[in-house]
Amino acid sequence: MEEESKTRRLVEIYNALQRLAQALGRNEPGFVESEAALLDAACQATQFDEFGDDAFRTHLRVLLRAYDEEAHLTPFGRLMVTGELSAVLANRLRVQQAWAQQPAILKAPIRRPIFILGLPRTGTTALHFLLGEDPGNQVLEYWLAAAPGPRPPRSQWEQDPRYTAAVHGLRMMYALDPSLKAIHLMTADGPDECRHLFLQSFLDDTFDSNATIPSYTQWYAEQDMHPVYARHRDILRLIQSAPPQSAAPPAPQPERRWVLKYPAHMRNLRVLLDTYPDACIVQTHRDPARVLPSICSLVSGWRGLYEGTVDRKAIGKWQLDMWSSMVRTAMSVRAASPAAQFYDFSFQELVGDPIDAIKRMYGYFGFEFTAAAEHRMHAWHAANPQGKHGGHHYVAADFSLSDGEIGERFASYMRHFQVATEPQTGIRL
Repeated sequence: MEEESKTRRLVEIYNALQRLAQALGRNEPGFVESEAALLDAACQATQFDEFGDDAFRTHLRVLLRAYDEEAHLTPFGRLMVTGELSAVLANRLRVQQAWAQQPAILKAPIRRPIFILGLPRTGTTALHFLLGEDPGNQVLEYWLAAAPGPRPPRSQWEQDPRYTAAVHGLRMMYALDPSLKAIHLMTADGPDECRHLFLQSFLDDTFDSNATIPSYTQWYAEQDMHPVYARHRDILRLIQSAPPQSAAPPAPQPERRWVLKYPAHMRNLRVLLDTYPDACIVQTHRDPARVLPSICSLVSGWRGLYEGTVDRKAIGKWQLDMWSSMVRTAMSVRAASPAAQFYDFSFQELVGDPIDAIKRMYGYFGFEFTAAAEHRMHAWHAANPQGKHGGHHYVAADFSLSDGEIGERFASYMRHFQVATEPQTGIRL
């Protein structure tokens, strides 16, 4: 607690000093004005200059303009955005360089990956961690998602500066808002969402979750995501490859099934299936009236790190519109796709006996459920009881929402998937 208080106090001092400097006439250039400097700095940091397809420049420019014209970033929020954009650009350069050095990587197979999707707060994170315990699976670890490259042996992770940076970055985030750990746990060595890979194209929900940039939100919803998912696939190929030890081609790694998770895949389910035709889609389900206020709380927490104050009513309306639209899109795609590619989990299954539920899912898809996988899943489940990192308290009224309004917007979804209504005192995850 002392370290967390010290971190927050230092941020307050930084914001105060920067605001004083602005009042005295020292103004920093806008984001659009800084575009060339951001690109040049990434090239200097990596000593590479090939960014790949130039489409990303248009995406980046739209984002930068929205930051300048609409966002309410604090000085520290601006500092974080600048650092994140710089890191994403450097990642893009490093990925392009790796592909150029080892083009054979781009031909490696990715067979029958499992994609976990569904509304946030429906058990997706716990399911992701559990499936990651199967030695036959591989997940997108947070540190490699944040700085992609060939996955080194586990014994070498702590010596990798990318891993150390991920540990420090998460520590900083949770120090600034300790409640976020109870809402969404992330660890450097644990599985995390695919969103990091989409950042390299500057087309992802992360940006408008962290700042008020409605023009970007509207523009992003209209973009073709096929190139973005193609890059997603090719970055996974890079991560699963063996680190090059010499000038010789890297030795092939034992093939393991990818397990990936991102609720926002519902928005782009058609594109996902075009990119991964043999994907196994696992969708989790829970009463949206218990879910939406929690999602709003999470977005408010993230946005508060960048903007200080948040408009909870606006966040409530936006999140209700966005997730109800995503669910309808996913339902439409599922209706036109082979049913055998999809498996559904109820939230009650995942909080009741998740390992037995996973065993049924493996049987459905014809995957082997080994004794090693079962043992490790039980061990993780025992070590990570619900509420381990504290409670997460929220009510719909905090975001000008009501159970009735949420239920009405998701009525067809609840009927189709037979989602049970939960009382307000129900289990929270």
